[in-house]
Amino acid sequence: MVVGYTTGVFDLFHVGHVNVLRNAKSMCDRLIVGVTVDDLVQYKNKRAVIPFEERIEIVRACRYVDLAVPQETMNKMDAWQRYKFNAMFVGDDWYQNERWKELDQQFGELGVRILYFPYTKSTSSTLINQTLERLRGPQLVAAGAPA
Repeated sequence: MVVGYTTGVFDLFHVGHVNVLRNAKSMCDRLIVGVTVDDLVQYKNKRAVIPFEERIEIVRACRYVDLAVPQETMNKMDAWQRYKFNAMFVGDDWYQNERWKELDQQFGELGVRILYFPYTKSTSSTLINQTLERLRGPQLVAAGAPA
């Protein structure tokens, strides 16, 4: 049985997220998805628009996801220790990144394949946020004002 694993913030859930989850599920029997907790998002100098509790429920509701779990650390080996996946799915924007080259080698020794998916260039949470800022003004988006 192929157990797959992927992670993400999954903020402002969009078709790019669906593409990743659909593609990942098509390549494994069981798909586990780590949803980044709010504290870890802040560590990356960002802020999620949608709170973690809601983001994980949205991911859980996706038909391609078998299990959604909190991602509380960036350490992928910790995740492997916990979930024993044998395939990991990552956006191709990380391909040939030094950190991921090292992980590729480490996971290869464990029999885990890292598969890189094309990034959906037409949409992203960053692009959606930038569009909202242009439409509403940065003060309203930053304050979380309703549309």
